Amino acid sequence: MLDLPNMSMVEGSAIRWGRLGNGPPLVAIHGTPFSSQVWRRIIPQIADQRTVYYFDLLGYGQSEMRAGQDVSLAVQNRVLAALFQEWGLSRPDVLAHDFGGATALRGYYLNGLRYRSLTIFDAVALAPWGSPLVRHVRQHEAAFATMPDYMHQAMLRAYLQTAAYHPLSEEALEIYSAPWTGPVGQPTFYRQIAQMDQAHTDEVQGMYQRMDCPVTVLWGQEDGWIPCDKGQALAGMLSARDCILIPKAGHLLQEDRPEAIVAALLKQIAPQTRPGYD
Repeated sequence: MLDLPNMSMVEGSAIRWGRLGNGPPLVAIHGTPFSSQVWRRIIPQIADQRTVYYFDLLGYGQSEMRAGQDVSLAVQNRVLAALFQEWGLSRPDVLAHDFGGATALRGYYLNGLRYRSLTIFDAVALAPWGSPLVRHVRQHEAAFATMPDYMHQAMLRAYLQTAAYHPLSEEALEIYSAPWTGPVGQPTFYRQIAQMDQAHTDEVQGMYQRMDCPVTVLWGQEDGWIPCDKGQALAGMLSARDCILIPKAGHLLQEDRPEAIVAALLKQIAPQTRPGYD
């Protein structure tokens, strides 16, 4: 497990974060409904080459959860920009997944954040997106938020499994479901789903163009949440490189093929003389 010993107040909420390693900075941004623990098998593999900053998005993991909180994509890029400022970062490498991908892109196009490189995979970035569960919860949030605990836990674990191509270990299921249980976690889980709004990606989708840094796009070939043709289209907009499709992997690439992420990231951050690198 990754430790998140630090806390910063951003937009009135406590954000938990950690830092590990040595070298130039790299920021890892997780997606939904996960936490920074998705990086627990990845960050140790790159910590000898980068100082990795990782955090739980507002309303996720160990960061503050409370009723009435805005945990939508509209706020997450502002949180990212505030953390960049607190950490004193101007052009770090960035690793981003799912909502973390949307957050990195919104930070770039709306907040003027700049990156040394971007490795992005299975990202929420292009319309349409949103699973049948998302659409259903948005219509019936209160009913889901107050369902009996045993029903919620069964549905949560089943939902998490649909993110992966291979069966998730009991360890993974426990890690990813733990923040979303209990009197605080359960309603927060459905709150973040109810606040998912395609308008937040539509806002920046028309701005997508070749970024001023090297961009690598990876995608699980068996992603059942966001099909891989979205990855191919995104790579065509942001990067000079084709999307790298990872076989026998679903949306949760960190569990299905963590070594593919590490390999792509190490290749991305390897010192090279090429446009976009300092």
